[in-house]
Amino acid sequence: MAASTYTTIQGDMWDAVAYRLWGNEGLFHRLMAANPRHRDLVVFPAGIVLAVPDVTPELTVKAVDPPWK
Repeated sequence: MAASTYTTIQGDMWDAVAYRLWGNEGLFHRLMAANPRHRDLVVFPAGIVLAVPDVTPELTVKAVDPPWK
């Protein structure tokens, strides 16, 4: 299976990319771990190609909803 990638647009940030990919900004640490070369960036310029790790369904939005939902 080919690795998934995401190419940044000007102004992207780790949490916004995680939300765009998985619907959960709290998973930004997964992106950072998969892309240690870019960890010093806070706001991305356009054209940075990030590796996108597989995220299990348990880690998506429903799995992190508070118990009362």
